[in-house]
Amino acid sequence: MAEPQSTLAELARVVRPGGLLASLEFSVPPSRFWRSAWWLYTRGVLPVAGALLGGRPWFDVGRFLGPSITDHYRRHPVDWTIAAWEKAGLVDVGLRRMSLGGGLVMWGRRRS
Repeated sequence: MAEPQSTLAELARVVRPGGLLASLEFSVPPSRFWRSAWWLYTRGVLPVAGALLGGRPWFDVGRFLGPSITDHYRRHPVDWTIAAWEKAGLVDVGLRRMSLGGGLVMWGRRRS
């Protein structure tokens, strides 16, 4: 998304007061070891597997995904994202890293 803060503000706006908002996103593992493995997987394995299983279109998806995720978190680190959820009017914002840090579950409740 081009403007994550605006997107979060709109998502929070349409959640009923007191309602919950949750998201599941790809992420960049914080551990140097797992980040290196993730980098190799997203830059090497994923494009090749995509090509083998789905041809050129899935190769392109696999090639796009890793750099896109890296770029997003370079511009919008997790601390920024938590602050953006709070700025959008969500409280009790929490997160949990999944899949060795390659996934991020976030949740928050709209103020009543």
